[in-house]
This record gives sequence, C-alpha cells and structure tokens, in this order.
Amino acid sequence: MMENRAIYQPEHEQFRTSVRRFFAEELMPNIEGWEEDGIIPRRLWKKAGEMGLLCPTVGPEYGGPGGDFLYLCVVDEELGYTGQASFTIQTHTDIVAAYIEALGTEEQKQRWLPRMVTGELIGAIAMTEPHAGSDLKAITTTARRDGEEYVISGSKTFITNGINADLIIVVAKTAPELGRKGVSLIVVEAERAGFARGKRLKKIGMKASDTAELFFDDVRVPASNLLGAENAGFTQVMSEIPKERLSIATIAMASAQKAFDLTVAYAKERMIFGKPLMEFQNTQFKLAELKTQLTVGWAHLDHCIARHVQGKLTSDEAAIAKLFNTELQCRVVDECLQLHGGWGYMVETPIARMYTDARVRRIAGGSSEVMKMLIARTL
Repeated sequence: MMENRAIYQPEHEQFRTSVRRFFAEELMPNIEGWEEDGIIPRRLWKKAGEMGLLCPTVGPEYGGPGGDFLYLCVVDEELGYTGQASFTIQTHTDIVAAYIEALGTEEQKQRWLPRMVTGELIGAIAMTEPHAGSDLKAITTTARRDGEEYVISGSKTFITNGINADLIIVVAKTAPELGRKGVSLIVVEAERAGFARGKRLKKIGMKASDTAELFFDDVRVPASNLLGAENAGFTQVMSEIPKERLSIATIAMASAQKAFDLTVAYAKERMIFGKPLMEFQNTQFKLAELKTQLTVGWAHLDHCIARHVQGKLTSDEAAIAKLFNTELQCRVVDECLQLHGGWGYMVETPIARMYTDARVRRIAGGSSEVMKMLIARTL
C-alpha cells in the first residue's frame, strides 16, 4: 500500500529506499536499549541529518536539500512502518522547522535551520501546560517585553524532545488581557539562564521519545527571537496545524499498515488446532475487513496530501484525516494484537509495542474529540 502510489515520483521512491534502509540499520537494532534509557541518543539525530532525513523541505540556501512536501511524507511513512515511532523526527521537522520556514526572518532562518538540517540543533515546541492542556486561550506562560528583550515565565508539560531540545518554540501570552489574541511564538535556546528541564516523563508507549516538563523562570531572550508577528501566535498556529495533523495522519496510517502486514505473516505461520491460523474463516474475515479499511484510508490520505501540495487543504479536511487515521490505527492494532493471542500481550513482540505506541495518536496534535468539534463547525 505504501509504494507505487500515484502521488509519488520515482525520485521519491528512491529516497524511500534509503530512508527504509537507514531505519533498519540504525534505529531498529538499538531501539530496545533506547526505550530502557527513555531517550534517543544525539548521535542518531546527527546520522539522520547526514542522510538527509531531517528537514528535507529546507532550501539549499539554509543547508537543506530543498525537496517538496512529499519527501517529508516519505520519512513519516517509513518511520511509521518501522512499527517504532519513538524517534520523534516529526516534531523536529514537520513542526519546529516548518514554523521557522514559514514565519522566520531571513536572519532567524540562517541562524537556526542549517544546524537543524544536520541534527546539531534538536527542536521542540512548548504549547501544552499542566492545567490548560493545548487550549491556547487558557495558557498562563507569559512573555513580558523589557526593552529589547522578552522575559518569559511559566511552565510547560508533555513536551516531545524536551530533554534533547536545543531550540524550543514557546507559546506565551505577550498581552494576557487580549486572551487568544495576545499569544505569541518566541524561540528560546536551551542555554538561556532561567530555563530548566524537569524530570523525564514516563509513558505507557513511545518510551524512547524523551518527553519532559519545561520551566521558564524569568528567561530573557532578545526580541529578535519573536517568531512572526507579536500577538499573532494563535492565528499562526491555526495556519500551521493542519499540516501537523496531516503528518500525524500519515505516520498513523503507515503504522497501521505495518501492524496488518505483521499479522498476515504471523497468521500464515501460527499453527492452532493442527492448521495455520490463516485457514480459519474468522481470521480471514477479520483481515479482509482490516484490508478494506486500510485501502480506503490510504486513498483518502493520498487525496489530502495532494490537496496540501496544491495549497488547498482546509482545517476540517486535516481534522478528518487525523481523526480517521488515528482511530483506524488504534482499531487495526487492537484487532491484530487479538489475532496474535497470548503472544500479542508479551512486551517483546512488535505488536505489543505498537499497541501502546498507537494510543497517543488519538490525543497528540488535538484529541479525537477536538477533531470532531472542528469538523462539526462546518456542518
């Protein structure tokens, strides 16, 4: 399902081959140890940068290959298809670098993007707060203007790449009295005085992804670290988040396909009551249903990717893709685990890891319930 699709050209498929090889050789043999450590080592980020996997859409003037959006989709798909998505390239590339590409000044792009391409700088975005979730109107982190600096105070939680991050886009209130119209995006470098990382948060899945609390105690950054226009952060996030949700839908779709493919192979080999599991009608019907749903999911995903490339993807279309594909991923993985029987519940089996990793997709980037609200507004 992932290869030989109409939206991709031969050069994209050549890139796919090298991406798949990189993950097979560099990520998968080491992932169990990194899950125990709770973090992906920086050396993998730098190797990924050397192979052109980080920020593939960044232009040559900033050290990148200047590929189109489809190269980014290939990386997301291949990462999802490993069945191990704890290497959070997506946050670094699809979100942080994308914000800088879209909103950054020439000076900001020159300062940050080349080192993000190489993996020297690892990016994170700090939206979520302990009591506000991802509701930007309710955040309490502030950025007070003081001469030619912003003074940032507050805390964030559930921040992907929180331990590794060198560069954090912080969502803060620059005019708290204006509510959501007083939100700005400000870049904070990790070496700034007053910035601190909290403990690494332990999760039920995505265990090699470093997720942390971040604290800002009167952190001073130059006013030139403002990303885009002051007090325009809410609008900026709303304009960028459809692409983020499309990326989540993409990685979810590939992960679901991986679970299915693994289970088909398992059902052909697993003997029960003297014959392969695949020969039972229940198994055949279950897998037939899943194949049907996956086929429809891929067709709709390709439609949305093409819409984005054309500059036509709407917020509700991205919400539909995110809702459908993340719910599909969880449904497929659950059915596939069931077909694995007792072995599916064992930590060492790939399907067990995929089961726990999948659950966050229905929450991150806007929960399924929020997606339904967005879709419902168009009715």
